[in-house]
Amino acid sequence: MADHTSATLRHVDFRRDAEACAAIYEPYVAGSAVSFEEDAPDAVVMAQRIETVTRSYPWLVLERSGLVIAYAYAASHRPRVAYRWAAEVGIYVDPAHRRAGAGRRLYAALLDLLRRQRLRIACAGITLPNDASIGLHEAFGFEPAGVQRAIGFKCGAWHDVSWWQLDLNPGEQGPPREPLEPQRLPN
Repeated sequence: MADHTSATLRHVDFRRDAEACAAIYEPYVAGSAVSFEEDAPDAVVMAQRIETVTRSYPWLVLERSGLVIAYAYAASHRPRVAYRWAAEVGIYVDPAHRRAGAGRRLYAALLDLLRRQRLRIACAGITLPNDASIGLHEAFGFEPAGVQRAIGFKCGAWHDVSWWQLDLNPGEQGPPREPLEPQRLPN
């Protein structure tokens, strides 16, 4: 297993990274219920998603020897205005690079960027069972927020989704300050 501390952490470039992100995501769509999508997006669709998401939220990639091996991003949790301080987060790691610290490194940076953006809550939906994802989220302080029972049908079965949330800026009282534009990684 590779040590990912020497890998390059950077912001995604939709032109350069869409194909790699689509390839990493594909097995989560095609071979599991981790994603409730039924058709994996190709590089063109992934590029459009990246371009749209990064207007408002960070999307990071981890690159080793010139290859993207994992990515993490935030996106709108819900479209209504009062939800603007909440973001949904997701992370996908190439199967060959799982359990070696890539996810932890990406999430640490992503959550820091969301804090700096003045967001308050990070939400994560986890298709059950998924002990590895639950463990990662617990390690970052996410707490269970509820379970939607038999909410999605995929791979021949009904699946529950466990929702988790993290208070990014605990202790803030009074009216929140408006969220900022997406923040950049420190140099």
